[in-house]
Amino acid sequence: MAKIEAKELLEAGVHFGHMTRKWDPNMAPYIYMERNGIHIINLYKTAAKIEEAGEALKKIAASGRKVLFVATKKQAKDIVAEKAGAANMPYITERWPGGMLTNFLTIRKAVKKMATIDRMKKDGTFYTLSKKERLQVDRLRAKLEKNLGSIADMTRLPAALFVVDIKNEHIAVKEAQKLNIPVFAMVDTNSDPRGIDYVIPSNDDASKSIDKVLSLIAGYIIEGLADRKAEKDGSDVSDEIDAEEEVTTATVVDSTEE
Repeated sequence: MAKIEAKELLEAGVHFGHMTRKWDPNMAPYIYMERNGIHIINLYKTAAKIEEAGEALKKIAASGRKVLFVATKKQAKDIVAEKAGAANMPYITERWPGGMLTNFLTIRKAVKKMATIDRMKKDGTFYTLSKKERLQVDRLRAKLEKNLGSIADMTRLPAALFVVDIKNEHIAVKEAQKLNIPVFAMVDTNSDPRGIDYVIPSNDDASKSIDKVLSLIAGYIIEGLADRKAEKDGSDVSDEIDAEEEVTTATVVDSTEE
C-alpha cells in the first residue's frame, strides 16, 4: 500500500482525543498537545502504527487465518460490518457473547444449531412442526443470526482480534489476552494501551475517524488475501506444468523402448 499521510488522517478527525481530565497517562507517548481542554493525538505516530499493524494483519490474511473484528458501539457497528465483510473477515457488532473465545466449542454448537434449523427448512422437517413450534424455532434462528451470523464460517479460533474502543470491548480483550491471541486496536486517549499488542492511537468515537482507520486496515488485509490467491494460483499452474512434463517424459520413454 501507498504510504499513509498524516494529512488524510487529519481530514478524518483521527487526531481528536478526549478531554484532558479523562486521559490515561499511559497514552502520553502518543499525545502531541492539548488544545481547548482536549488532547490532540500525534498523527505521525498514528500513521506509523497503522502501517505496522497493517503489515502484520496482511501476513495473517496471506496465511489463510482469520482476524475477528469487534465493535459493539453504535457509531462503529455498521462501519465494521462493511469493512470486515469486504475483507471476508468475521465480526461481532452486537453484544459480545461471554466465552466467545475462552469457550469457543459452546459457541460453535450454537452456530451448528443455526445450520440444523436451515437444514430442517430445506428438507421439509421444519414444516412438520406445529405452528407454535415453528414460531419458536424461527425466533431462535433470528436471535442466533443476530448475535453469531457473522462468525458462522469461523471454524476455529481467530489468529487475531481487531477492536474499536478497548474500554468498551474490555471483555473481548481479556479473553484474547487469556488465550495469547494478539490484539490490534484503535486506542483513544482515555484508554490504557498496555497489554494491547498493536496500538493504533486514534479517535475511536467519531464515525469518520473509525471509517478512515478501518478502510486502511481492511486494505492491508485484502492485499494479503490477494497475495494468498496469487500464490495458490501460481502453485496450481506449477503443478499442471509438472504433470505435463511427467506425461511428456513417459511418452518419450515409451517411444524409446519401442
